[in-house]
Parts: sequence; C-alpha cells; structure tokens
Amino acid sequence: MRNFDLSPLYRSAIGFDRLANMLDAASRNEQQPSYPPYNIELTGENAYRISMAVAGFSQDELEILSESGNLVIRGKKAEEQVERQYLYQGIAARNFERRFQLADHVRVESATIADGLLHVDLVREIPEAMKPRRIEIR
Repeated sequence: MRNFDLSPLYRSAIGFDRLANMLDAASRNEQQPSYPPYNIELTGENAYRISMAVAGFSQDELEILSESGNLVIRGKKAEEQVERQYLYQGIAARNFERRFQLADHVRVESATIADGLLHVDLVREIPEAMKPRRIEIR
C-alpha cells in the first residue's frame, strides 16, 4: 500500500513531473538508515535548523554539500593510528551519508558544530516577483 502509481499524473498533467519525482524520492528516503539521529526545527517564519548528533566526529571529518535542491551531509571517520582494544563500544563511529530534499528557494545559510551536535541553518528566500504585492485601484 506504500507504492503509488503516478502514471495518471504524467498522462493528464503537464509540468508536474518534478512533483512526481519528489514524491518518488521521498518514498525512497524512508529506507535510509536511522544513523545519525537528527531534528528538524522551525526557527522563524522562513528559517529552519537541522541538528544532527555527530558525537565522535571532528569538523574535518564532516562534509556538507548543497546541490540542485539536495542537502547532503557526510561523515567519514579517519583511520585511527593506534589500535584500541574495547571492552564495550557503545559509541557508533561509522561513516554516514544523510540526504535532505530542499524546497524551492531554500538555501543553506550556515553550519556550526557544538557539544557533539552539527547545526545546519536554512533559510527560505522568496523572490520579489513571487511575493504578494498590493495593486493600487485608480
């Protein structure tokens, strides 16, 4: 019941293929691994923040890419020079890649790391041509 057939949309609507592709991508994203955990919060009328738990990763081991409506956050652990012998290892130190689909006119404003959390601030900037404007009546 989770698979949707979008072929009627392709047959009867023109220009909505991007919407159909976004729905397909969203259904594929449900199959992403749950590591690392993250929050998405609304911080203002047109501002968002993604907070991701990246304990054990340094700033040099993290990469953030924004490309064609996608935000990709990758973590790649560097090879350890010293071999460690763990009695118990509960802190996950595995590589990850997390993808987020960004809406139109949403861009990454900044990224900071503090207290084991990576914060990525996003802002939606609506172009002047798309904002509502008042029409003077003569």
